[in-house]
Amino acid sequence: MVPAAQVARLQSALPFWMSFLLVPVAVLGALHGGWTVILLPVMTWYFFSILDAFLGTYTENGDPETREDQLFWYRAITLLWAPVQFALLYWMIWYVTGPGDAHLNPLETIVLFFGVGVITGTVGINYSHELMHQKDRGERFLGDVLLAMVLYSHFRSEHLQVHHRHVGTPRDPVTARYNEGFHRFFPRVVRDCWHSAFRAEREMLARKGRPWHDLKNPFWRYWALQGYMIVLAGLIGGWVGLGLFFWQAIVAIWQLELVNYIEHYGLTRKHLGEGKYEHVKPRHSWNAAHRASNWLLINLQRHSDHHHKPDRRFPLLQNHDEAVAPQLPYGYPIMTMAAMVPPLWRRVMNPRVRRWRAMYYPEISDWRPYNTATNPMPR
Repeated sequence: MVPAAQVARLQSALPFWMSFLLVPVAVLGALHGGWTVILLPVMTWYFFSILDAFLGTYTENGDPETREDQLFWYRAITLLWAPVQFALLYWMIWYVTGPGDAHLNPLETIVLFFGVGVITGTVGINYSHELMHQKDRGERFLGDVLLAMVLYSHFRSEHLQVHHRHVGTPRDPVTARYNEGFHRFFPRVVRDCWHSAFRAEREMLARKGRPWHDLKNPFWRYWALQGYMIVLAGLIGGWVGLGLFFWQAIVAIWQLELVNYIEHYGLTRKHLGEGKYEHVKPRHSWNAAHRASNWLLINLQRHSDHHHKPDRRFPLLQNHDEAVAPQLPYGYPIMTMAAMVPPLWRRVMNPRVRRWRAMYYPEISDWRPYNTATNPMPR
């Protein structure tokens, strides 16, 4: 007989398994075509936004001292997603370039793989983020596999060695500056993150007396995994399959950077002089307690606590109220859609940034050095 405690832990983890519902939706779109090809983005953006409206927020916190063996059903979510996404992505490429080619027209195929990119970005990259923070090498490898499927493997190096270290400062490309619209942010961050990630790995090797091309540089692993994914897509689907693979990767990267954009928009750590900044605090990330979107994103919206305690697994991330961390008015699905319309975004978020400044840093009267994407403060 299954112990009651095990059943209770499974029941508490079940809502976070909702992302797996997107897999049959993708298969349905491929098999039936027509209007069903739009279901993936509709479910990811609108369905979970509607659920948020009905289910509201949740602020309950798990015990941060919970043992690893009590988190089995939570860990299984991210461990299983990697092989599931791999099978789904390459089955989709095989199907639309083979059996499905007879009933899917080019527009339907493009829209369908737009939806695939939405889930490889919204779910896949998010789960890789959870995995890359773990100590277990197998979990970190699965995180690398997920990133290789969207050709963004350097995100691991950039996130761990640059973003967490320099968030809220001009040294972090991912921190969106006040008044910086997403359409300016996106090309800047795609360009700068690759360079900052490579530079961080090169400098780490240099401190050990090794050149950048040493085999210890994880970029060799990144390139090998990405090369494998590209070749496999070409072997299965030819040039069309290769094009669809690149298309979903572009969409996935766009989804990731939309999330990066909203997570720290306008929030900066106080400059202490001589290139030094205050320690990272929960106040330096936007928080969102919306229930359904946190199920989909495995508590990514508890981002304030993630930066405060990066090694916490997602079920143990703590919710911080408005007295400790700034709050988004809606969950990530709605906020990312708003970010695509810069005037709307500024109308919603700029007053909140100004209130945040007045609340936490009333002593700062001149915010001009913090306002631009090319912050002139000392590095």
